[in-house]
Amino acid sequence: MNTMNMSEAARMILGLRSAGWDEKSINDFILYIETGDEQYKPKEKPAE
Repeated sequence: MNTMNMSEAARMILGLRSAGWDEKSINDFILYIETGDEQYKPKEKPAE
């Protein structure tokens, strides 16, 4: 199984920040990836 190293994880976090994600959304997304727990699954945001 492939694992993500720290440099890849940092680039992912920086990419999400630059895409406008807030810290809670980033943390929840990472928790969803690691645990598969549906409560952390990203939800579509309504159009503004």
